[in-house]
Amino acid sequence: MATKPNRPGGESRGGEPKERARSQTGASAVTRASRVRLDQPKAPRTRLLPEWDPEAFGRFSERIARFLGTGRFIVWMTAVIIVWVLWNVFAPKELRFDEFPFIFLTLALSLQASYAAPLILLAQNRQDDRDRVTHEQDRKQNERSIADTEYLTREIAALRMGLGEVATRDWIRSELQDLVKELEERRTVFPPEPTNRSDEGDR
Repeated sequence: MATKPNRPGGESRGGEPKERARSQTGASAVTRASRVRLDQPKAPRTRLLPEWDPEAFGRFSERIARFLGTGRFIVWMTAVIIVWVLWNVFAPKELRFDEFPFIFLTLALSLQASYAAPLILLAQNRQDDRDRVTHEQDRKQNERSIADTEYLTREIAALRMGLGEVATRDWIRSELQDLVKELEERRTVFPPEPTNRSDEGDR
């Protein structure tokens, strides 16, 4: 009795080998387990950089920018610079901490300017964002006002057209006056016959 030839690679006609089926089952299980679940929240990532609240930092920068733009800050800074210069010029030599040419004072003012400029720019950006939102709301409000005005204008025009076809009191009065004049003219043209005329002449 002849035997059936096997397929190349040792595969049987009935299907693939069991080892290949097991390997495919394991691979599909791994891919199914590593697939991202969309019905579950994503796990937070660990960050090396520190996190901060942008809104709180923006409010802080706005406070500093408002203080830097006041006359009180200029007065206080001028007073501090005058006291600094006078102390380092007229104080005893062993008590001076920043002699002429006042390098430490220049460094402090440069540091203050280097921090003040970005804070002012950040405050301006936040103000620009608020102005943009305000302008957008004003534009939408103006569009609604214009639409309401156009609607009311059309309604008033429709009411005027409707009132033009309604009989007013003055129009009825003028029509009655015309009818009275017409009746009077007919009465003068065709005078009424006397009612108490006797019929003896006809007999």
